[in-house]
Amino acid sequence: MALLTIREIGDPILEKRAKEVKEMTPRLKELVKDMLETMYDANGVGLAAPQIGILKRIVVIDVSPEQNDPHVFINPVIIEQDGEQDGMEGCLSVPGKIGEVIRPAHVKTKAFDENMQPFEIEGTELFARCMCHEFDHLDGILYTTKTIGGLMDTDAPAEDEEDEEEDGEEE
Repeated sequence: MALLTIREIGDPILEKRAKEVKEMTPRLKELVKDMLETMYDANGVGLAAPQIGILKRIVVIDVSPEQNDPHVFINPVIIEQDGEQDGMEGCLSVPGKIGEVIRPAHVKTKAFDENMQPFEIEGTELFARCMCHEFDHLDGILYTTKTIGGLMDTDAPAEDEEDEEEDGEEE
């Protein structure tokens, strides 16, 4: 496996629509593994193939706290969505920035897995947000075009905040 270079905002490939995957090849299977490794290494919860310069409709997502429940989406399509959630989003392709985005609270998606087996999956909260965010990448859409009030710089690293919270709880 290999770590891949994540393309950043301003790279024209991030604005292009990705092509459907017609068949799973050994090369694409390896790409999926590399995408997962790259996402985990970058401390992300999702990664779309265009973010690493490949115009294929492939997304990997893992929103589990332990990062041990990866989902692979090939040619994903949202077939249902409802509700609304308002929250902050960041993106591996837009480092150091976050922005407030309104997304559906619940989505249902159909896609193919890494073996080209069809499946449907539903998600709420962070998983729903992540599916919408990553699937947008497949159509050349960055979350930056959907922010309310523009982008903000990210604050102090979360680890420092967690340490402060833990220190306060122990007293």
